[in-house]
Amino acid sequence: MAKLDLPPDSYCAIAPDHPFHRPYHDTEYGFPVDDEAALFERLVLEINQAGLSWLTILKKRDGFRAAYDGFDVDTVAAYGPAERARLLDDAGIIRNRLKVDAAIANAATVASLRDEHGGFHGWLRANHPLDKPDWVRLFKTTFRFTGGEITGEFLMSTGWLPGAHHPACPVHGEILDLDPPWAAG
Repeated sequence: MAKLDLPPDSYCAIAPDHPFHRPYHDTEYGFPVDDEAALFERLVLEINQAGLSWLTILKKRDGFRAAYDGFDVDTVAAYGPAERARLLDDAGIIRNRLKVDAAIANAATVASLRDEHGGFHGWLRANHPLDKPDWVRLFKTTFRFTGGEITGEFLMSTGWLPGAHHPACPVHGEILDLDPPWAAG
């Protein structure tokens, strides 16, 4: 990506020359996501980022995928004490009891959304459009460990809220071509 006139602290200015941020910025961040495992992965990663840098999470991403069985919702929802202990001993992920417990509980919640909404994506679609404060309230009553920053980043990163990319960033145009939910209103 050519150097653009972007705010120097924006993700779009920082990512192009970075080995971890660039692939995420150029191919995932802000792109619409409808796959259940991909949505669940992003939720788990955003929860684990709380208090840490996104770079830490990107570096541990493969470890998260392995530890959480490829983010298969049904498998994670069925985790019991042995899997919880395994996760808390796994140096390849963030070993925080509250975050591990949230991932397992949230997997069960995502699975439960299938009955009424057909899944996580259907639930998001059924509640769209909401402004960020309303999304935050909804996430807090539905999922564990989902405050304002986590919810906002999750929704931006999966195409439900605007703001992932600066309008001058070429990726912003690519995302607009995909008709993300935030652009459709």
